[in-house]
Parts: sequence; structure tokens; C-alpha cells
Amino acid sequence: MEIKEILGMADHTLLVQTATWDEIRSICDDAMKYGTASVCIPPAYVNRAKDYMNGRIPVCTVIGFPNGYSTTAVKVFETQDAIANGADEIDMVINLGDVKNQNYAAVEAEIKAIKVVCKNKILKVIIETCLLTEAEIIKMCQVVTNSGADFIKTSTGFAAAGATFKDVELFSKHVGEHVKIKAAGGISSLADAEKFISLGASRLGTSRIVKIVKQEENSGY
Repeated sequence: MEIKEILGMADHTLLVQTATWDEIRSICDDAMKYGTASVCIPPAYVNRAKDYMNGRIPVCTVIGFPNGYSTTAVKVFETQDAIANGADEIDMVINLGDVKNQNYAAVEAEIKAIKVVCKNKILKVIIETCLLTEAEIIKMCQVVTNSGADFIKTSTGFAAAGATFKDVELFSKHVGEHVKIKAAGGISSLADAEKFISLGASRLGTSRIVKIVKQEENSGY
């Protein structure tokens, strides 16, 4: 694959708790230079990043992040606030306790409630695969498909592990045709990125791909 094509599928991400505006502005600059799919940043920076980039790159932010156990009402308010501040895409974390309790109806209802608020904005659902069994992952593929969300996403990057090839293969086999796949967390090379895409991912949550491209440029390649 062309590097430009891979970059166009990357949500250039900075979600660490200590992120400063200078660091956020830097990834915005990189996103605009390299043509990434979006920047994925903390909600507190959405409005400033939106103004700074002036519509050149979509702004993605996170809801119920990273643990997912806020109430639905809180997540709905977070989503409304993020969209009012200019967010173009929403990555929400499910309530993993509901999954472990097999209360799948509650998970689906929550996603649907957030989708209503998103309207035409892209909604990605983070299911944190490293904390789920294979059976639970398959069930969540069905729930996300039924919910009307746009994407199913592997990971927050804040749990024990990120995306695996097996996760994306499971997603590809079990989500509905309208649900796209985002692999996130631990994507550390262009080869990994290409492999995830070949398995069915159309978005990659990563900060490293741009860094790799910049390093290659600096080394003369």
C-alpha cells in the first residue's frame, strides 16, 4: 500500500492525561500535513483544535473514556457537549460491566441513545477486546450491528493490550455489512498497519504511523 493511503485511514491520536495544547497543536499540524483521517483528542481540546484547523481535518473525541462505566445520561451529555464544541466523530466506550452481566440490551440501548445525539456524525464503539472473551466479542459485534453505530473499535489503548489481528478477523466475520472496523492500540509499524487493513480495518487509531513517516523523511527515505 502507498503510505499516503495508510495515513488517510489513521486517526492521529493523543489521549494521555497530561497532553498540553502545544502537543495537541503539533498533532493537528501533522494531521494537516500528512492528510490523516482525523485527530483523536481529549474533549477539553475539541473546540480549540476545531478552530485551529478550520475544518481541514475532522476532529474526533472520546466519550466515557477510558473505563466506560459512566451512566448513559453522562455519556449522552458528554456527546452533546463534544458536538457543540465541534467534534465531527465520537469514539465511545461501552459499559463492560453490562457485558459481563450479559445485559446486552442495556449496552445496545446506550449506543442507540448516543447515536441519536450524533445524528450524522460518525460514531465508533470501543469494546475493549482485551477484557472480553471471544464469545463476548462476537456478541458485541451483533450488538454494535443492531445499534446503528458506524464503527466497532477494538481498544482504548489504556487497558492491558491493544488491537490484535485476531480481534479484527473476528470483527470482519461477525459485524454487519454497514459496520466498519477500527483497530487501535499498539499499532507500531507500517507492516502492522497494512496487515490490519488487509484483515478488514478501515481506520487505525495510532500516533506512531505519522512518527514513523516523519522519521523516514528525516533519514532521507
